[in-house]
Amino acid sequence: MIENKSSGTGVSSGKFDSGSILGPNMNFATAEAFKLLRTNISFSIPEENTCRVIGVTSSIPGEGKTFTSINLAYSIAQTDKRVLLIEGDMRLPTIAKITKLDPSPGLSNLLVGLDQKIKVVQNYANKLHILVSGDVPPNPAELLASKRMASLMETLSEKYDYIIIDLPPVTSVSDALIVSQYVNGIIIVARQNYAYKKSFAETVRQLEQVNAKILGVVFNASHESSSGYGKKYKKYGKHYMAYYKTYQKAYEDAERR
Repeated sequence: MIENKSSGTGVSSGKFDSGSILGPNMNFATAEAFKLLRTNISFSIPEENTCRVIGVTSSIPGEGKTFTSINLAYSIAQTDKRVLLIEGDMRLPTIAKITKLDPSPGLSNLLVGLDQKIKVVQNYANKLHILVSGDVPPNPAELLASKRMASLMETLSEKYDYIIIDLPPVTSVSDALIVSQYVNGIIIVARQNYAYKKSFAETVRQLEQVNAKILGVVFNASHESSSGYGKKYKKYGKHYMAYYKTYQKAYEDAERR
């Protein structure tokens, strides 16, 4: 378990400006936590994997998985590795806004038939490239389970040393479980005093049921700020609440039986 403590989780509107702890503006403690995570991952996946593909998810919205995905990808790119960050959350995309990249075209556009010769992967920092989610589709789960997704992952794996995929929460939608077939391992982000124990346990159970390799847990103990990322947490949660409430009620009812 890797514990990530910092003085705040604020993400300002600029591209990694002074109010942020993302990318080059990570404070010392945060940067060291991600270096440790980076090192642990390198020992967790065999060297014969020419491209190491890692999914990042959580049990419920608002635990910091996107924050973790971006910083992990940036930290790995600092070691002179070719890194691609894929925004696999096509239901509530946020990476383009956070990083000030073009929001479209992106992953969804490729999966509905956009010519792969059209440039959709955007250069970001050092050797870090980002494939944003693109236009919000009506059927993200079906797109992620498609043959086009399998073909795309095969193609991208030939070009990068690492691929990090930012995924939706496991107990909200099935997307992370679907994508688990393309990854070498999954990281679960758990936020202190935030996640439900039952939800976390259910997340582990569902990932194990699809034979996903859980690499470990990132314990995100950062204090929520009154602005920036804290507000994004709340907005993110609202978009998934319809999925989550329905699932959580059914799960708790089953526990009481």
